[in-house]
Amino acid sequence: MRKFAHVGLITTEPKPGEILDGKYRLLRVLGRGGMGIVFEAENARLGQRVAIKCLLPEVMDHADSVLRFEREARLVASLRSRHVVRIFDVSETTGGVPYMVMELLAGHDLQAELESRGALPATEIVDWVLQACSGIAEAHAAGIVHRDLKPSN
Repeated sequence: MRKFAHVGLITTEPKPGEILDGKYRLLRVLGRGGMGIVFEAENARLGQRVAIKCLLPEVMDHADSVLRFEREARLVASLRSRHVVRIFDVSETTGGVPYMVMELLAGHDLQAELESRGALPATEIVDWVLQACSGIAEAHAAGIVHRDLKPSN
């Protein structure tokens, strides 16, 4: 298993406008959680839009967080469900911040839908929950526990 070289280094959080590995231009922040920040980005060579999840520098002093991040990328990349986001690459910035390159999905999350529409019809909710359960079931079969299931994820 490859280990990231960042432990003990002072790192800075990537920002929109930066280019990672000379090819991924960070365009805008899509979301932020307790461990990471997700950007919409563009592969400058291909013109392809992707999502990039970067581990936050403040959690990088915890070796278990870093190892879990890399393990997550590797395991999720092995899944083939149409209900699980695809992982294309995993690396680290020149400043030592681990990141993974993922499929960029169109649309918005369930939390935004609930805020926009209020209570949703049961048939619609059941369909979405079944799709989410399908993706989670494949993840569980591969030994992956999501740890942060909620409407905004």
